[in-house]
Amino acid sequence: MSRGVLVTGASRGVGAEVAKVFAAAGDRVVLHCRGATDKARAVLAELPGQGHEVVVGDLGEPAGIPALVEESAATLGRIDVLVNNAALFVDDPVAGSRRIGHPLADTSYDEWVAAWRRTLAVNLEGAAHLTWCVARQMLDRDPAEGVRRGAIVNVGSRGAYRGEPDVPAYGASKAGLHAFGQSMAVSLAPHDITVTSIAPGFIATDMAAQGLNGPGGDAIRAQSPFNRVATPEEVAAAVLWLASPPAGWSSGAVLDFNGASYLR
Repeated sequence: MSRGVLVTGASRGVGAEVAKVFAAAGDRVVLHCRGATDKARAVLAELPGQGHEVVVGDLGEPAGIPALVEESAATLGRIDVLVNNAALFVDDPVAGSRRIGHPLADTSYDEWVAAWRRTLAVNLEGAAHLTWCVARQMLDRDPAEGVRRGAIVNVGSRGAYRGEPDVPAYGASKAGLHAFGQSMAVSLAPHDITVTSIAPGFIATDMAAQGLNGPGGDAIRAQSPFNRVATPEEVAAAVLWLASPPAGWSSGAVLDFNGASYLR
């Protein structure tokens, strides 16, 4: 039975691949993007099947999130699956250097505060507010026959556990996302809505290309005993499974997905 799926941050990387695997499974997909509409529409054009669409919105602005969800629900008929994938990885170089992020010793207080506010607003608060809107819709609108009431999958990060010294706000936002997902798993289980998270390590996306193709690329690959990083397709396949009915008993879990590069 076809489901309605909302994927945030779907214009590239993991989000784009997640949209593709759900569409290939016969689902209808709304691809969210913040501003890269042309890229999102290029992904849209690749999707098999019918009923897909693109929605635009800044998840760091809470006031616009209800309308984004209503637009998505109107397109899909009902949102049966939410994939919280959109995330801001602060990519402004540190002043006077080529380092990425906001390491404490090299960052002014004002820059530090701005980085934390910007990152948490999108990665944690945006996902939380979006989840509220989508889950309320799941509660208010009955699913089609043969479709469970809902599944929510959060795309977290290994960095929540391993640490992110250059981008601590990112690591903290993902740890918060994992914890939020577990709280929602308990809250929504009585309503037959599952909530899971996946915590990938490095993924071969265009966002990671600078590091992977640079002088430190071999060291990054060597973090895993498989001597490589994940592909977006691998992560997307895991997200598809986490949202599937057979995976329902995994609700509340955070799936480590890092090629044995970090064990806990």
